[in-house]
Amino acid sequence: MWLVLAFLSAALLGCYDSFKKQALKDNAVIPVLFLNTLFSSLIFLPCIILSSTSHVLDGTVFLTASGGWEMHKYILLKALIVLSSWILGYFGMKHLPLTIVGPINATRPVMVLVGALLFFGERLNLWQWLGVLLAVASFLMLSRSGKKEGIDFKHDHWIYMIVGAALLGAVSGLYDKYLMAPVESGGVGLDRMMVQSWYNIYQCGMMALMLWLLWWPKHEQTTPFHWSWSILGVSIFLSTADFMYFYSLSLPDAMISIVSMIRRGSVIVSFLFGAMFFHEKNLRAKAVDLALVLLGMIFLAIGSK
Repeated sequence: MWLVLAFLSAALLGCYDSFKKQALKDNAVIPVLFLNTLFSSLIFLPCIILSSTSHVLDGTVFLTASGGWEMHKYILLKALIVLSSWILGYFGMKHLPLTIVGPINATRPVMVLVGALLFFGERLNLWQWLGVLLAVASFLMLSRSGKKEGIDFKHDHWIYMIVGAALLGAVSGLYDKYLMAPVESGGVGLDRMMVQSWYNIYQCGMMALMLWLLWWPKHEQTTPFHWSWSILGVSIFLSTADFMYFYSLSLPDAMISIVSMIRRGSVIVSFLFGAMFFHEKNLRAKAVDLALVLLGMIFLAIGSK
């Protein structure tokens, strides 16, 4: 069951990336991101209210636990990490082809693995090292593909933003492992619905502050904002994908290393969207780069069993 949920989450995550690319087309980034966090918060707000004021959700997967500052301080930190990743990722995605952004994001499991190696003292086996090397090779090949479109990986700050977003996304993945792990295993033992519901609300508050202080005073001199229904689609696809992700992690025998790798398979969906709907270039060379990333993920999966 947890594998099925992981694959569904991956497919929805690919749709989320594709709708995000469409939403950002000739649009102001900060208000788009604010609306995404607002709609995501509104999706989960009924779960918080009903769980705290009634017994309607008792015994369902939507029941949301409550807690004090001792728990919420961890969720607030997660919101800060994720929002920082999103800000970098949104700006980078607006200015780069989806068929380049997707493969870079797909290297996140490698970053998680390296993070586990550095911070948790884990050791990599041969299969995992092969996966890491393939991911590095794919990134180098992707930089060559980017040069054909005038994108210099060494000097393009949008590339740095996407890489930074991927790094922070990997940090968030490692932090999720800590948040969800039982107390007896060294984790915090937080309720998954509590984490997903409240971190969206905290992000919305942060983005509202950024909208008011950073974007609104200069909005007439910057890229104008226009409404697009794809903005709503971003929130729906992301919220559903994350719900399935957190739910799969809560099931017995679920392996976070496998789940996170399957989720990065979303790059296949976003790559197809980039090819069919955004008519992006150099698809054959990028497909080879993507194949290397996916092969590296398979090696990681084999080595993580």
